[in-house]
Amino acid sequence: MHTRTLGTTGPQVSALALGCMGMSPKLYGDADRAESIATIHAALEAGVTLLDTGDFYTMGHNEMLIGEALRTAPAARREQAQVSVKFGALRDADGGWNGMDGRPEAVKNFAAYSLQRLGVDHIDVYRIARLDPAVPIEETVGAIAELVGQGYVRHIGLSEVGAETIRRAAATASIADVQFEYALISRDIEREVLPTTRELGIAITAYGVLSRGLISGHFTAGRQLAPNDWRAMTPRFQGDNLQHNLNLVDALRKIAEQKGVTVAQIAIAWVLSRGTDIVPLIGARTRVQLAESLGALEVTLDAADLAAIEEAVPADAAAGDRYPASQMAHLEA
Repeated sequence: MHTRTLGTTGPQVSALALGCMGMSPKLYGDADRAESIATIHAALEAGVTLLDTGDFYTMGHNEMLIGEALRTAPAARREQAQVSVKFGALRDADGGWNGMDGRPEAVKNFAAYSLQRLGVDHIDVYRIARLDPAVPIEETVGAIAELVGQGYVRHIGLSEVGAETIRRAAATASIADVQFEYALISRDIEREVLPTTRELGIAITAYGVLSRGLISGHFTAGRQLAPNDWRAMTPRFQGDNLQHNLNLVDALRKIAEQKGVTVAQIAIAWVLSRGTDIVPLIGARTRVQLAESLGALEVTLDAADLAAIEEAVPADAAAGDRYPASQMAHLEA
């Protein structure tokens, strides 16, 4: 497995990381717990070292799932695993969202519960999922830095924040990486965020590299999403937007077929090609999806390939926002 380093101060990790969010139910429809654990085990066996989760993914379910997978993995594989955790989202028993909490006392509270659910003595990368507008980022990051000093956290990350917030956070403590959605059809960070992180020596962990399956090559216009699949509320999966976006996928498919690879593999390979400071999070829910995604590591894109991809799927070509309007309001970038 190829490796990359999270910034100038972060850990060395596998070139692809496993995003585990989709393994919990009520996010992308039903989920198979046994298959999810088998997929985590297969990822570790293949050399994947970084597992990404959030304490609010089905209210702790995802962390407990990862905890079970780590407990039942071979010792050597368990020891190589590193866990990245997002915190801060406030939820209710009905699955509703009630804002963010980045207060120092809340940061330490969230961490205590995550350590218990994961069954680990430290979290490798810890980050607030979205900026709490009521709490200066310096206070939130400062609280994580205290956890680093106490040995409960190894590295500090950020998520979906703008360039100025990144600078303020980095002036407070060492930041290993910033997590953003980054894909062929989600390229907002190229304007201000990516130049800033590169100036400061901070890595990017890129989630949504297949845009929640939209550019995987497996999503079709007639597919009916389950009632508990939140993509049904996402503008890019609705009406004319969906057809427009699938037309982009068809253009990408022609390039993939010419190279003898899948659409998913060429989409992941494109993210890998954007720089060694970017680590894609692959959202595989099954071992079959995992195997396809890992195949992207063997795909080489030359200048002609990249030009063809850019022509097929230009920046800002997607139709519709990547989140519903209520969630877009909480994003800085």
